[in-house]
Amino acid sequence: MTRCAAARRSREYGNGAPGGEYRNGALQRGGKDAEGLHELGILMSVIKTVENYAAENQVGKIEKLVLQIGEISSVIPEYMRKVYPAAVEDTLLADARLEIEILPANAECRDCGSVFHATVTGGVCPECGSRNMHLISGRDFFIKEIVCSG
Repeated sequence: MTRCAAARRSREYGNGAPGGEYRNGALQRGGKDAEGLHELGILMSVIKTVENYAAENQVGKIEKLVLQIGEISSVIPEYMRKVYPAAVEDTLLADARLEIEILPANAECRDCGSVFHATVTGGVCPECGSRNMHLISGRDFFIKEIVCSG
């Protein structure tokens, strides 16, 4: 690795720590410089998937891409929107609009069978008051729709 590449890599990750920066003896992830790096990698994979689909189906243009993101997934919609223009530059999606739909974190109560929005209720079943539940949605990430022309 050249000196320039090593210096650039060090700036990307903070104090030379892969994936974060050490502060107060602990690895800190995120930070201003790292915002959207996770989402950028996900978007690059989505772009590859969409371009493969377009090639297999002789699609000339992508007009809109609709993604569904679970509200408690590890993907942050704001960062997806932020990095989208750079990710799609010089791709088949360069002129495509991005729409993001948020999927609620729904849970099912193991005691009474009720299905409820877990983040709204704080994980407490509104029917019986139990905390004995399992999450049935909210961590998901889907390509919901690809609007094509030509």
